[in-house]
Amino acid sequence: MVKKGSTMNRTFKTAMGLVAVAAMSVTTLAACGSNSGSSDNGKGSVYFLNFKPEVADQWTALAKEYTKETGVNVQVQSAASGTYETQLKSELAKSNPPTIFQVNGPVGLASWKDYAADMSNTEIYKDLNDQSMALKDGDKIAGVPYVIESYGIIYNKDLLNKYIATPGAKVKSIDEINSFDKLKEVSDDIQAKKAELGVEGAFTSAGFDSSSDWRFKTHLANIPLYYQFKKDNITSEPSSIKDMYTKNFKNIFDLYITDSTTDRTQLSAKTGDDATAEFAQGKAVFYQNGTWAWSDLEKAGMKADSLGMMPIYIGVDDANEGLATGSENYLCINDKASDADKKASEEFLKWVFTSDKGKEAISQNMGFRTPFKSFNDVKSENPLVQAADANLQAGKTQVAWDFSMMPSETYKNDLGQAMLAYAQGTGDWNQVVDMYVNNWAIQYKAAHE
Repeated sequence: MVKKGSTMNRTFKTAMGLVAVAAMSVTTLAACGSNSGSSDNGKGSVYFLNFKPEVADQWTALAKEYTKETGVNVQVQSAASGTYETQLKSELAKSNPPTIFQVNGPVGLASWKDYAADMSNTEIYKDLNDQSMALKDGDKIAGVPYVIESYGIIYNKDLLNKYIATPGAKVKSIDEINSFDKLKEVSDDIQAKKAELGVEGAFTSAGFDSSSDWRFKTHLANIPLYYQFKKDNITSEPSSIKDMYTKNFKNIFDLYITDSTTDRTQLSAKTGDDATAEFAQGKAVFYQNGTWAWSDLEKAGMKADSLGMMPIYIGVDDANEGLATGSENYLCINDKASDADKKASEEFLKWVFTSDKGKEAISQNMGFRTPFKSFNDVKSENPLVQAADANLQAGKTQVAWDFSMMPSETYKNDLGQAMLAYAQGTGDWNQVVDMYVNNWAIQYKAAHE
């Protein structure tokens, strides 16, 4: 059923309230080395299956600190990029399953709601600035978001200003890049001047291996989806969608794969790490990603004052468009864990989001924005978070994360495969539209039978 309501309120709530590793990283932090189950001190234990591999080390360090302070055994396991759902299914079937896991939104919760304990009495739920953003299963509070993130087109200020200084540059300042048409003009000109600028392309490679393809089959595909849902006032998962802004979708994707560091026929082999390296090494000016990318870029040697982020303009409402802002990081406590382990998990999460050490790790070491009152006075040093805050404060309409309503992982994968085939020349755009529009209804039906 499609519910209708205020798009402005929906988008504002999403903006204000919601909101690589090649193999699995496993760290066991316990005196006895146990996997889960109650620890010897009777305090229970914690096993957190982390969705975000880019901060695996930071979570490991934080868990170790908590164990040091409390004696409670905490294990953190981080799934490799693009494998979380598969790994979660496997881990939940084991005798010592995660006591804390994550879902990406209402569709993700539907798969695991029987495992989600009621979190209405937890401190992290009570600490939300806006409790309406929590995931519900009937009257049960099934998931609490802990990260508010934004994504768009990250740019290298130094390289962009170097381009602006070239004869015949299409803009005189970065602020003039405020529409799809202007972005295309600049991007095409950078591509033509790449030897002069010392770059390999305007955009980093749009890789389609599992560590990178989510940037396009979900995050990029979200922009035209958002405008369709906005026009039709859709606020909950619909059973079908329309062929509305697929031409705009094609135009921006064409820009990514044409004005690129990489020949479009090579995209199947390009990874998320490749794109990060290309951008960090100054081989590209533009890089579609989000606030979470700062930790990897910083490790690669980039300086905070070299980074900015603009919206992914597609030529619909460019003058008002802001960054895509939301969350797909909802914490759930496993209802099938022992009472002691559930309590230990609640206490661990409380410490993470209220203690000085926890807040420092989340806001500084991981570079996250959170929706909690306990963080209202915390200023992030993440330059991409700062860019996102500035974009919001400028009054731009934040793009909702409507990709969380995509009916299944199969839907996303089918769309990604069609996009790759189009990029490589083995398929055409009509196949992308078919997977984007018509396959929605098919996958929705399969998921709800």
